[in-house]
Amino acid sequence: MGHIRFGSDQAVLAVVQGDRTDSVSRVILATPRTLFRTFMDAEMLASWRTPDEMTSRISHFEPSVGGGYSMLLRHGQDAPPTAGRTRTREDEIEVRFITLLPDELVVEEVHFLSLDPAFAEPMMLTTRLEPTRDGTKVTLTVSNVPSVMPADDHHDRLAAALRSLARLTE
Repeated sequence: MGHIRFGSDQAVLAVVQGDRTDSVSRVILATPRTLFRTFMDAEMLASWRTPDEMTSRISHFEPSVGGGYSMLLRHGQDAPPTAGRTRTREDEIEVRFITLLPDELVVEEVHFLSLDPAFAEPMMLTTRLEPTRDGTKVTLTVSNVPSVMPADDHHDRLAAALRSLARLTE
């Protein structure tokens, strides 16, 4: 297994048997309960999961195990075309909640709606909330990341999501 470390966000890219796993952690000055609640509200979830240069809309939201949500992400006019998009400037994802352990763990199965076969298999997004003396260590771990998704871009998006979560809850 190889590891690559990126900057101060304590990110680790691990490659295991051809299956890429990306992980980013950050201590956020909020309680695990406050952070967990952001998964239970569609507007809050969209606000920290949507990259700054995009807009989003959640059309279906059922915050329970077996439930999930549908999210449409719109890229700006200047966004370059990339592999896997649902439409020219849009990404559509379907997410199912696999595990919702209050104040501790959220596991989501993420499907990109794309004709690109590289995105045919779902990614698994695991969010761990660990209390610390200074707040809560939040770790986002994504497994089964498509190889066509650039590792540095994915890392940057995960780190940006944690920065947005901190802005929302601190």
